[in-house]
Order: sequence, then C-alpha cells, then structure tokens
Amino acid sequence: MTDPERTEPERTAPVDIRTRTAMTDGAAPQATTAPAHAEAVQDDAAVFELSGVSVYYGTYRAIRDVAMVLPQRRISAFIGPSGCGKTTLLRCFNRMNDLIPSARVEGRINYRGLDLYDEGVDPIEVRTRIGMVFQKPNPFPKSIRDNIAFGPRVLKLPGDIDEIVERSLRRAALWDEVKDRLKDSALGLSGGQQQRLCIARALAVDPEVILMDEPCSALDPIATGRIEDLMEEIKSEYTILIVTHNMQQAARVSDRCAFFTTEVNEKSDTRTGVLVEFDRTEQIFSNPADQRTEHYITGRFG
Repeated sequence: MTDPERTEPERTAPVDIRTRTAMTDGAAPQATTAPAHAEAVQDDAAVFELSGVSVYYGTYRAIRDVAMVLPQRRISAFIGPSGCGKTTLLRCFNRMNDLIPSARVEGRINYRGLDLYDEGVDPIEVRTRIGMVFQKPNPFPKSIRDNIAFGPRVLKLPGDIDEIVERSLRRAALWDEVKDRLKDSALGLSGGQQQRLCIARALAVDPEVILMDEPCSALDPIATGRIEDLMEEIKSEYTILIVTHNMQQAARVSDRCAFFTTEVNEKSDTRTGVLVEFDRTEQIFSNPADQRTEHYITGRFG
C-alpha cells in the first residue's frame, strides 16, 4: 500500500481548532508544529467527550442525553434500529447538522477539550479536521485527480498537488487501480472504487477523524471487504466513527461499539433515540450489560 521510495511527511498533532489555521480575510492556512509531547499521547486518549447531548429538529427531539468518551486511533461503531438517531449524532461531530435550519444541538461535545459548538469555532475548520464519508458514494463530476486535489486547493494547503493525490490514493488502496487514468472521470469508477475515492478525498486534507455513515450499504461483499480492510489499515493514523446497520460488520471492524434504541412517546407517537450502552466491541457482542442490547444483537427486536 505504501511506496518504499517515498517518505511521507509527519502528521502534526491535533490542536485547538480556533488557532490551528488563519482562515480570515482570505488568508492561507498557516502551518503549525506538533508539541514536543505529541508522541507520548496514548492511543486510548479521548478525542471526543460528550455530555448531555440532545439533538432537536424544531420541537422534535431526535436523540437525547448522550454521554460517552470516544478514544483516538480506534474504530467506534454506532449500531441500533432505524430511527434511533445514529446518523443524527454522527453529523454532530463535524457540525453537518448546522446546514439544517431547524436543527439544534444541546449539551456539550468536546474535541480535544474544545467545545465544538463554541461561538469562536469555525465550522469549516471543524470539517477539515473531521472529514465525512457518506452512505452513497458522491464523487464530483471531475477527473479522479481533480476529486482529490479539490480540497487541498480550496484550503491552499502546502505541498505538491500531485504528491498529495498519489499519497491519498495510496492510503485509500486505490492508486494501483487508477494511476494510469487519473484524468478520466471519477464517475466511470465502480461503486466500490468511488467509495474508496471519497475516502481518499477526505484523507487529502489530512484530517484526524473520519466519520463514515453506512459506507458499505450500497456495495457488494467484495467491495465491502476492501473498505473494511482499508479501515483496519488506516486506524493507526485516524480515529474512525462508523454508523452501520450490519452488526457483523460492527463486530468485525470496530474496537468500541455503541448501541442505540428508540423510546416511543405514546401521546405524540414520536420516537426519540437513546444510548443504551457503549463498551468494547467484544463485550457488547459477548456479554452486554443491558438486556435490550442482547435482544437486538440476537435478533429478538429491531
């Protein structure tokens, strides 16, 4: 997957979003250097800490009172029945719900100790550090190369564009398949290749976290296996949060697993998502603490 003759630049440690780059008045982002203690950070150190998180669409509460601590450089899976708020919560981590006028988030989501919803935080910078891959592959109607180069160009990131393109495609295990047709339209790729291209596009801006919303739901088993292998390969560099309806996939790829379910308001006939439990994946699937989790993973409901 890597080129032995190419030396990849060191990844800088995550820092306060508000001070990492200068994004005002059209200024180009200014590079920062990693603190001396960066290498000493443990892999299980918290990247996100949630307390009392609820999400509303107007007066409707989609998910309520979520509290959890998500570790860095791990794959955390969100599972549960449809309508339990998994995707709604996932979109909170990079403020995608800001794009929905009726949506609002209550509670606190800390990223490296910083409140993501603080007034001083730039949502664009958040989405640079915390990328997202959607359920349906969404390549731009451009060439394969231009898909990868788009983000670095817009953000005016330093470095040679061709090197960034190659490095990103290699990280996404796609380089060998497309290196001879980089000028071809990305729309000509297969579904699985398009999804890996979207992952490469997310990696091109050097994020710390990658959010994946059912990335394999539209793919065949072979393409799904490649995406899962890719996730396993890159988790030593990136924190990955994945929403999946495939419990076997969650069991295969994740290190931590959160089970959500729904509570029904009998008066209004509305459903609100709640977090039942969050633990190591092997614990969730072998000895869950809550009977509702056991019933779901054994197929008794959901």
